[in-house]
Amino acid sequence: MMESTYTPESFYEHAVSSPRALAATLDHTLLKADATRAQVLQICEEAAQYRFACAMVNPFWVSTAAAALAGTGVPVGVVIGFPLGASLAESKVDEAKRVIALGAHDVDMVLNIGALKGGEYDTVANDIRGVVDAAHERGSIVKVILETALLNFEEKLRASEIAVNAGADFIKTSTGFSTGGATVDDIAQMRSVAGLRSGVKASGGIRSLADAKAMLKAGANRIGASASVRIVQELTGTAKGDSGGSGY
Repeated sequence: MMESTYTPESFYEHAVSSPRALAATLDHTLLKADATRAQVLQICEEAAQYRFACAMVNPFWVSTAAAALAGTGVPVGVVIGFPLGASLAESKVDEAKRVIALGAHDVDMVLNIGALKGGEYDTVANDIRGVVDAAHERGSIVKVILETALLNFEEKLRASEIAVNAGADFIKTSTGFSTGGATVDDIAQMRSVAGLRSGVKASGGIRSLADAKAMLKAGANRIGASASVRIVQELTGTAKGDSGGSGY
């Protein structure tokens, strides 16, 4: 649950007040299928340098990232059931337990999109709740990816409500691997449902400071991006180019 003093306006003002504050809202992300160990180590180095909210990687790289970030205070984030959300619920729970044991703190899961669109709401809720329970028992947090580009207005409302009621710490727009990413309208809609009950994470297609500011103003309090370094550098006026790009 978020602090009762939170408002999108106050959070935005704080987030853009300094490079350190902005960095603390950014999940520094590398989810490309062809990501190498050297690239994973690079984003971990950047995450430690800039003090990003976490370094977000695929499950195979969790132990590598955890070792690289040991002692820095920067957590490891990981995606599960990714990017389709169509894994068995039991598989998602098992995956969550395994990646947490390897050192992950932030677990970003994709909800069962097909079940949601088919009206199987109890299935969607149970899928989320299993991961949430496993993560919370182990001191980790869960962000539930709705894949908003595949949902209509009513489905986004329903998905947000189900995820929040199932205990999600954040509801999140996108995987970055579907037909679209975060939009200002989606963030505003998700925040209207979440209120102060959970965080809202914008992800997918956020590549500039202007993009990040728009999402924060709309109600996001976490942002997933591969261009995190560039976004922070834009705030300081030192940006020279994209930091790599993960397709996220």
